Amino acid sequence: MSQTSSFAGFSSARRTRFATPIEFTSLLVASLQAWRERVRSRRDLMRLSEHQLKDIGLSRQDAEQEWQKPFWQA
Repeated sequence: MSQTSSFAGFSSARRTRFATPIEFTSLLVASLQAWRERVRSRRDLMRLSEHQLKDIGLSRQDAEQEWQKPFWQA
């Protein structure tokens, strides 16, 4: 009887809901777009002059550190 009572709450436990194919595709597309934007932004940052970097409060070293990050890392 104790086994039954210990498992009684298990059936009401929150179950993992898997994404539907449409949700999965939407999440995948959004991720790809974010990654592409991140790469573009980092490339643009590297193209800025020292003066432009200084204007936005960054050094060349800061820009290079950002450039070295993998595309999936924010």
